[in-house]
Amino acid sequence: MNSFGRKFRVHIFGESHGENLGIIIDGCPPGMALDPADFDADLQRRKAGAAGTTPRKEEDKPAIVSGLFNGFTTGAPLTIIFENNNTQSKDYEALRKTPRPGHADFVLDKKFNSYNDYRGGGHSSGRLTLALVAAGVVAKKIMAPVTIQARLTEAGGDTDIERAIATAIAAQDSIGGIVRCRVQGLPPGLGEPFFDSAESVISHLVFSIPAVKGIAFGAGFAAAKMTGSQHNDSFIDEEGTTATNHAGGINGGISNGNELWFDIAVKPTSSTPKEQMTWNKERASVAPLQIKGRHDLCVALRVPVVAEAVCAIALADLKCLL
Repeated sequence: MNSFGRKFRVHIFGESHGENLGIIIDGCPPGMALDPADFDADLQRRKAGAAGTTPRKEEDKPAIVSGLFNGFTTGAPLTIIFENNNTQSKDYEALRKTPRPGHADFVLDKKFNSYNDYRGGGHSSGRLTLALVAAGVVAKKIMAPVTIQARLTEAGGDTDIERAIATAIAAQDSIGGIVRCRVQGLPPGLGEPFFDSAESVISHLVFSIPAVKGIAFGAGFAAAKMTGSQHNDSFIDEEGTTATNHAGGINGGISNGNELWFDIAVKPTSSTPKEQMTWNKERASVAPLQIKGRHDLCVALRVPVVAEAVCAIALADLKCLL
């Protein structure tokens, strides 16, 4: 479905090349100061324009059409809408016959019996992360003074991001990356031991970011190579501060008061400029495909602010469940 959350609930709508897209937030507390300008910083971070990102540029101005009155949230559902204006839908006509390798084209066509909006990936497009970022701005306000910060630590296997992007541009092929997200000031007690564990709820939303293929909290997979005495985080005071943080700030599914941190693996953009071989329905055979249109060579460049947003949404829901 297109909804997430129990108490802080979000519902996403729209398509990449439709008239608009947006988010409905239910469970936003009343009396919270909110202004369209509050969204500017995070929306700007998500925008394209840097080397390695799509040439498609949209204004991305939020229209808050419900749930806000006299500059304060009312407690009613908060609806935020963005217009799509800079689209080039003709670039996607050929993809009806040749689904892009690694993309959702094939499965969307099968799942929705060819009624899906295929332009720009339709409802599954990374364009819709714009709505997630908007919801994240609201969630960050709810979580304050907790701070959530993410950054790209590696692209194409290289920690020198600029060099990695330059190499991808020269090769005209897409690359992935690793994004690290850190949460500071989070109190102990958020999350449950099993199905609503902090890891489960955060992971659920992280995997809603298109192109994300993995998540690891704290030491992650490296923990499998450690002994218990190496991995265990020793407590050093009454507040629960630990000498190390291999657990990533979570024990037994519950935040422990230390920094919560996790890494996200972002795959290379499926729409690479490099020619690929794929099934052509019209020819009924495998044929070369040269993808047209405007795409990110490294979508991971724009993921950090989205990672912060989904983390904030997950934590806001857990906080409201207390």
